[in-house]
Formats: sequence, C-alpha cells, structure tokens
Amino acid sequence: MLKKKGLLVGAAIAALSLVATTFTATSASAADCAAYAKWKGTGTVKIFAGIRDPEASVMEKVFAEFTKCTGIKIAYEGTDQFETLLPVRVKGGNAPDLAIIPQPGLVTTMVETGKAVPVSAATLANINAYYNPAWRAFTTVNGRVYGAPFGASSKSLVWYSPAQFKKLGVSIPTTWAEMDAIAAKFKAAGANPWCAGIESGAATGWPATDWIEQMVLREVGPKKYNQWWQGKLKFSSPEILGAMNKVAAWLGTKDQVGDLKSVATRKFQDAGVPGLKNGTCGMLQQASFYSSMFPAGTTFGPGQDADAFYLPPTNTKFGKPIMGAGEFPVSFSKRKEVGFVQDYLSSPVYGTMRAEMGGWTSANSGIPLSSYKDPVLKVVAQSLQAKQGAIVFDASDLMPTAVNGAFWKEITKYYAEGKSMKDVAAAIDANW
Repeated sequence: MLKKKGLLVGAAIAALSLVATTFTATSASAADCAAYAKWKGTGTVKIFAGIRDPEASVMEKVFAEFTKCTGIKIAYEGTDQFETLLPVRVKGGNAPDLAIIPQPGLVTTMVETGKAVPVSAATLANINAYYNPAWRAFTTVNGRVYGAPFGASSKSLVWYSPAQFKKLGVSIPTTWAEMDAIAAKFKAAGANPWCAGIESGAATGWPATDWIEQMVLREVGPKKYNQWWQGKLKFSSPEILGAMNKVAAWLGTKDQVGDLKSVATRKFQDAGVPGLKNGTCGMLQQASFYSSMFPAGTTFGPGQDADAFYLPPTNTKFGKPIMGAGEFPVSFSKRKEVGFVQDYLSSPVYGTMRAEMGGWTSANSGIPLSSYKDPVLKVVAQSLQAKQGAIVFDASDLMPTAVNGAFWKEITKYYAEGKSMKDVAAAIDANW
C-alpha cells in the first residue's frame, strides 16, 4: 500500500522542480523577520517525516530562515521507514515533537495512542482561513483537529503534448465532452487517444485504480466516494460498478488505448513519455508527480514540450472535484515552541518561501500563485487552493490493505486476462 503513497508524497514533492529556482536572502518572503515576530522563542523542535533528500535539504533551508528570525531551532530527521518507525517511537515513549504524516488513517492511529496533541488555536485559525474545509476534515478525530495541512499534490491531471494539440487544432478542454472530441481527433489521425500503462512491480495495477477513483468521485460525489473506501458501499454496488464500466469505455478499449494486454505490461513510467513525444498516443491521466518521468531538459507549460490540464468533471453537480494527497504535521508535545512551529508550517510565511524554491505545491490559498514559477505547479496549486469543490484522498490507499491489494490485482486482470468489471468488482469485495 505504501508504494503508491510513497510515489505521491516522495516524488510529487521532490521531482516537480521543473524550473530551477535559486534561494537567496533577498527573496520577498525573507527580506526581513517581521513576519516571524509572533513565533520568537528558544529551544529545539524535533520533526520526523518520510521526506528525504533532495527535498529534505530544500525544506531545511526554509527552516533555517525560521531559526534565524525566531531563535527556535528545528532538528529534522527523515527516513524511508517512517510509517513503521513512527508508531514504534510513539508507543515507546520516544515520540518526535512533530511528525509530518501523509496518511489520514495513520493520523487517526496516532490519536488513538493518546499521545497526539490537537492543533493550537493559531494553527486552527490558519486551517480555517487558508484551506478548503476538506483539509480540516482529513485529520478531525472525535471532533478535534490534529493535523494542519502541509504540502499537497493533485492526481486529477491529464498530460499532453502542446505540439500535438496544435497540430490537431485543439485547445485545452474544460468539459468531458470537449475532451472526448479531442480523443476522437487523435483516433482519426491514427493515434491512440489515450496513453496507458499500469505495470509497477509489486504494485502493478495502481494507475488503473486511480482511473476508477477519479470516475467514482466525478460520477457519485465525495459523500459516496468516502462511503466506498470505508466499505459502506461495495464495488459491486450500482454506483461503483457503474463508474467502473465508464472507465472501461474511457481507458479500457482497444480503440482508446490500443492492445489491452500491453497496457498491463507497460511500465507506468513509460506510458506517456514516448507517446506524447512522438504522437503515437494523445493524452495521459496521471498525477502531478509524472513530470519526473520525462527526460532531463524537458520543458513544461503551454507551447513547451509537455503540459497538463485538470481532468474535467462528468457531473457538474459536484463542481470540480480533486483527488489528491498531502501531509499533516501532527504534534506530540504541548511545549509553546512546538505549537509555534506547527503554526508556522501551516502559514503562508512558510508556504510562500517553500513555493519560491520550486518542486512543491500546497493547498494554502494564502500563498500567491506568482510564487510558483513552474507553469504546471501553478495549475496544480490553483486547483488545490479552491475553497469550494470536493477534495478527497486516494481511496484505495485508505482501504484495508487486503482490499487495496486485491484492487490492484483484479483490475490488472481486466487488462491482462479480459476479466469483466463485474467479476473484478465481486473478487475485490470478497476481501472486505
């Protein structure tokens, strides 16, 4: 289960640095220390997370500015065993001051230990002022909020080649019908409308689970989407099976993606890059981190080598829903300086400087979009900052491990073996 989450949290934050940005002391957010006045103090705050180099080094440069202006030191520790080590440390009485947790389910688990501390009033004020209400709900346990949003990424994107769009005489679609019309033009030109590949080692199948999650969210809305991953709405239900069949028509036919067995064996990393470059396929539905799969030197944005647009809704009743991921600094200490750091991390002060340094996006609406120098990151940030509309977490990553694993395995059989969506749904349901 963590393979998919690791891709989102690690690669999305690290690899999205599409336009190099250089940190300098003359940055607008670091010109003086006035913005840090309310956080002055002493002591050291220990932060533990799964964020590692190169992104960890960038983050620590931002922390250094906080220390210079406040006097509070931040000691950061990153590991690739975060999800395993954090519960051990917390239960063993060796909890960090703050843990940056990427899974809402793990936040709940930590709250259940009795060691986690609800966010401070100042941090809660940031959450209410700068974030879509959905972000508050992700870490609300028994009516109390435990985690403030930190970095965030969007999975609701479609990658395309601006050169290919120009050749076909089409522009970025804003509705599903417009996107379908573009797909028809690619087909008429002799290309597969959609690029697709779901091979990912032990996690093979996860890209196809994302496609189904996108469709469920768009078709039945966030309430039923959440009931689905909670097990209250089964895969075989009319709502979910209906969405699965729509995915079969969208990204599950030969005239849309080419040979289905090839989709099952094609590495997801290779699914879009060659096709988008040479025109053998038209569009790729993938997360914001997919930019890291393109060769070094690829330029991004309108008129460049590659670009991305928001995956349009299918049901306007639910606005422009987003399926994404993010992280939440959760406190295990009531010390004043720990509260200061948590407040700072959820504020536009941290977010603006971090955005200026590249390779990172946030749902914090207090961060000026001009801080994002990369055009793709700006598109992602703009969608994440929306105060209205549904924002949900990846459903399969929130499902029990057995169900998630079956989801990967069974949806792969749709492509590799021609198994029907009805039989796929029934097989997954057997694992609840």
